[in-house]
Amino acid sequence: MIDLSVTLGRLHLKNPVLAASGTFGYAREMAAAVDFACLGGIVPKTVTRHPRAGNTPPRTVETACGMLNAIGLDNDGIEYFLHHHLPYLRTLPTAIIANIAGENEDDFVDMAATLGREEGLAGIELNLSCPNVAGGIDFAIDAELTHRVVTRVRTVCPLPIVAKLTPNVTNIVPIARAAAEAGADALSLVNTFVGMAVDWRRRRPVLGNVTGGLSGPAIKPLALRLVWQVARQVCVPIIGIGGIATIDDVMEFLVAGASAVQLGTVHFYDPTASMRIARQLPEALAQLGANSIREIVGTLGSLT
Repeated sequence: MIDLSVTLGRLHLKNPVLAASGTFGYAREMAAAVDFACLGGIVPKTVTRHPRAGNTPPRTVETACGMLNAIGLDNDGIEYFLHHHLPYLRTLPTAIIANIAGENEDDFVDMAATLGREEGLAGIELNLSCPNVAGGIDFAIDAELTHRVVTRVRTVCPLPIVAKLTPNVTNIVPIARAAAEAGADALSLVNTFVGMAVDWRRRRPVLGNVTGGLSGPAIKPLALRLVWQVARQVCVPIIGIGGIATIDDVMEFLVAGASAVQLGTVHFYDPTASMRIARQLPEALAQLGANSIREIVGTLGSLT
């Protein structure tokens, strides 16, 4: 028997394939296409303390091998989430990891404390790294601030904590280490890369926000390198994110050091991708002669 289960600190998942925040809605939108029981977990769309209208359109644009988005965390706020989305999410046969973003430290702490009192959640992912809102990226570019937010959240919330970090820094390792030392059960690596698109004929930016977050296959080599880099230097489980669309992509992230993965942009053109890949995992492990996910995590060798 192949054991697909993974343990990320205090967070236990039946398999390592999760749907990434912002690309799967609040799950209800995908119910007609996806057997949720096949997934290791779902990270619903980011929730903020108060409702947000998001950024000025246009908010998305396709790029070569990816897309730019500047949604701006458009959502109805945490109270709406608690009363309208969480009751449905509780009924799903997979782990639900709420994703929250704050405009300041207190927002993170207050929302985490609130969610920690609710039933039906397997954990909380702290969106410390959204590049499309004012101040939203500031938390994860500062190791001290990252440490402080994670520490305060861990103090008030009994749920497993996942810190989602930004790639838009010179060196991600000190920030990853700060999150781990503060008590994060796992790290999500990584959020989108800041980019932009230009309409040269009109001599104007395409996105209403001017810049946006680049995701999709174009960022996979970059995200893979960051997962490998952090896995070698920081002792904390990693959830790999960035351009994952096939079983080969998943296996690359696992051997590079990720213990689980999140699929995102692929859901916009193939809503069944996570389900299909989860079903392909046993055969892929068998090709390596492995009986569990744990046996292959971080086993990447070298050419010498």
